[in-house]
Amino acid sequence: MGAHRFMSSRSPVLALAGLGLLLSAACSGSADAGKSKPDDAVPVNVVAVQAVDIPREVEAVGTLGAQDETVVSAEVEARVSRLEADMGDHVAAGAPLVVLDAEKLRYRVEEQRAALAQARARLGADGGQLPAPEETPQVLSAAARRREAEQRLARARQLAERKLVSAEELERADTQLQTARAAHDAALAEARNLLAEIEARQATLKGAGRELQDTVIRAPFAGVVAERLVSPGQFVRVQTPVMRVVRMHPLRLTAEIPERFAPAIRVGHGVTLRVDAYPDRPVEGRITRMSPDVNPRSRAFAIEGEVPNPDGSLKPGTFARVRIVTDRVDRTIAIPAAAVQTRYGRSVVFVVRDGKLAAAEVEVGDRLGPRVEIVKGVTAGSTIVADNVEGLSDGMSVSPRAAAAPAPDAK
Repeated sequence: MGAHRFMSSRSPVLALAGLGLLLSAACSGSADAGKSKPDDAVPVNVVAVQAVDIPREVEAVGTLGAQDETVVSAEVEARVSRLEADMGDHVAAGAPLVVLDAEKLRYRVEEQRAALAQARARLGADGGQLPAPEETPQVLSAAARRREAEQRLARARQLAERKLVSAEELERADTQLQTARAAHDAALAEARNLLAEIEARQATLKGAGRELQDTVIRAPFAGVVAERLVSPGQFVRVQTPVMRVVRMHPLRLTAEIPERFAPAIRVGHGVTLRVDAYPDRPVEGRITRMSPDVNPRSRAFAIEGEVPNPDGSLKPGTFARVRIVTDRVDRTIAIPAAAVQTRYGRSVVFVVRDGKLAAAEVEVGDRLGPRVEIVKGVTAGSTIVADNVEGLSDGMSVSPRAAAAPAPDAK
């Protein structure tokens, strides 16, 4: 019994000692396992940095305007009889826009036509062809009287040589000839004056007829009525604006291009533009004019372009984002834009070396669709992380794998 009590009193101590040994062994084993097992590497997509030839593009903000725009005005004084077109109407070249009251001008045409007929009658004109001054009836009659007086004087001189007529009769025949000559010259001058009057009457009649035609105010070119400026019943005077017409196809693009691109842009270059109304529909045009000088304030030069607009969907006055592919090609570094991590104004890419990341600060150039130009910071031949860089940091262990081929540049 005594021995049994002794064993019972020592068993708790042995149990505690055994538990301590087990815990110590377990902790020692856990620490050893942690030292021997490597960190888990993060899988990343990588791409090799390469130098590529990049056609330089220029992006600018331009304005679309009408190729032709004019305010049509009245050319005669009259009252507006009716409107043949209104704002938003498409009109053809020569189509009537406004019709003025033509009654008074019609009377004037009839008056000028009657005055012309009177002048022609005095001249003896028959039909459309006017006679020469020497062939008018008055001149022909005067010429006949002149010839008759010349013949009488010739006979009188013959008789006077034979002493058969007196000196007074010879003098009278000479006076009659002088009178006939003067009458013939006067008739000829009158005929010339009548011809000049007829020409003046014809011109006046044409002017009156033109004013009568101008009572119908017509579109100077095919386009759209942008604004109506008169109302029926309104009295308009000469040069009173009546409508504003714009040509919608093609439109004219104006923009300014930085001076450094002047050698790489020429007339005939294509332009691609987008407007806010149709952001997913690029429109193609071409450069038609270039300014020869540079704006000293903006350090840019102006260009003009021609933009097709057959359906009239583009509106004059619209702002447009313009892109021009120039003749300039540069050898440069271009990497996926998703490979650049930007924080606190710094741009960083992650270079992969021996399974570790090394952060490299870079200077970013132009955006090239899904890629971005790198001016400095990495060199061709380096391997960088291609995407999903926001959670990465310098010194991190990674498991690289080749990234998918990049998508083509967006146009």
